[in-house]
Amino acid sequence: MAQQMTMAEVRARFDGEWVLLEDPETNDALDVLGGTVACHSRDRDEVYRQAVARRPRRAAVVFTGELPDGVAVVL
Repeated sequence: MAQQMTMAEVRARFDGEWVLLEDPETNDALDVLGGTVACHSRDRDEVYRQAVARRPRRAAVVFTGELPDGVAVVL
């Protein structure tokens, strides 16, 4: 069975990867605090494919690595 993990645990275990979290825990600012790891990969597109295939009711996709200088994230 999948295990609930904190973001610190997710970052430590899946460093530099994209992670799909089902039923994420968030704070009032909607920062992701943890969740159940559904899949992980260094390939972002693979994680998105898994999200589409699984169709979770609630989910979050996080990147656990460092973004290179000059890279912007648009939500």
